[in-house]
Amino acid sequence: MKKYQVVGIGNAMVDVLARADDSFLAAAGIGKGIMQLIDMDRAVSLYASVGPAKEISGGSAANTIAGIAHLGGRTAYVGKVKDDQLGAIFAHDLRAQGAGYATAMAPKTETAETGRCIVIVTPDGERSMNTYLGVTEFLSPDDIDDAQMAEAEWIYLEGYRFDGPESHAAFAKAIAACKGAGGRVSITLSDPFCIDRHRDAFRHIVRDHVDLLFCNRAEILSMYQTDDFEAALSNAASEVAIVACTDSEHGVHVLSAGQRWDVPAVPTQIVDATGAGDLFASAFLWGLTTGQDLDTCAKMGNLAASEVISHIGARPEADLKTLFKSRGLL
Repeated sequence: MKKYQVVGIGNAMVDVLARADDSFLAAAGIGKGIMQLIDMDRAVSLYASVGPAKEISGGSAANTIAGIAHLGGRTAYVGKVKDDQLGAIFAHDLRAQGAGYATAMAPKTETAETGRCIVIVTPDGERSMNTYLGVTEFLSPDDIDDAQMAEAEWIYLEGYRFDGPESHAAFAKAIAACKGAGGRVSITLSDPFCIDRHRDAFRHIVRDHVDLLFCNRAEILSMYQTDDFEAALSNAASEVAIVACTDSEHGVHVLSAGQRWDVPAVPTQIVDATGAGDLFASAFLWGLTTGQDLDTCAKMGNLAASEVISHIGARPEADLKTLFKSRGLL
């Protein structure tokens, strides 16, 4: 048995969650439902203009790893923060969930600060993310511990990390160490605009190294540059052993070894869509590493996603194992 079921690598962020209507988005020049990169000045300006906010340790892959830890999984996270107040909060919160976290902090003398994502949640539950990467942008191969990657059954790579200047090299090092020790690689595409910026790199890593692809409808269409959803799914399935493509209210489509499962979504009132894909991946990976079949993994993922979108914040508030048992999944 390896030390870790899943080790995640991503942008270590603190989420600042605030509610606003569409008119605020328009006035502030914020694109609805997407992630936009911003600089420190813009981060300060936006933070000053939003109403009451809730600060929660976040970042896409960190949310996924926290979800796996919540389920009792053996898991760890790699992502860079600064030795500052937000960095300390991030590290404490993740470790308190039960996840391993040992990435060296950037020193106090570093000009850049711990990353933060200002998430504007509109009344329809959609989230519009304004991300200041800060020091997390500069995660490098030196931050990747070969021994840790070799001790992972799976590594989980966050697509947002492709924006970092040394992220491709860091991913390559992690992949080599993990696969060299018999582990497997999963990745989430994260955002269609991120794919647009790095499509060739995404296509290479997915085609040549990935065993499990997480994505949604918009991301897979962007990845394969088509408007034909079925064609995009087929293309992905020809390149990757397992494809798990979420499709909003239509649930998820899982393809593997010539088989397909179309698993319906779990109805719920959408309060905040932040973290739906992250927690889907948590439950799916946890199910996979505990011996569940792909249909059950997908059902667990949908149930976890429905829980997290029923409240503010991208970390579960209900006990997910209890939810799984209530639906006969455990």
